[in-house]
Amino acid sequence: MKNLKLKMARAEHDLSQAELAKLVGVTRQTIGLIELGKYNPSLQLCITICRTLNKTLDDLFWEEDG
Repeated sequence: MKNLKLKMARAEHDLSQAELAKLVGVTRQTIGLIELGKYNPSLQLCITICRTLNKTLDDLFWEEDG
């Protein structure tokens, strides 16, 4: 499942995938794969992304049933 919440939060901060990747210590490809739903990030990476974007884990990574 695509992570549109992450993509939208990144856009709210006017960050490219490469810029966010640099801030959290991963490659641009990793951010792209997370957004496409093709990579399941570690909890630590999720927390780092959330702190960088000033969001909660629920805001970015919780999937609603249905």
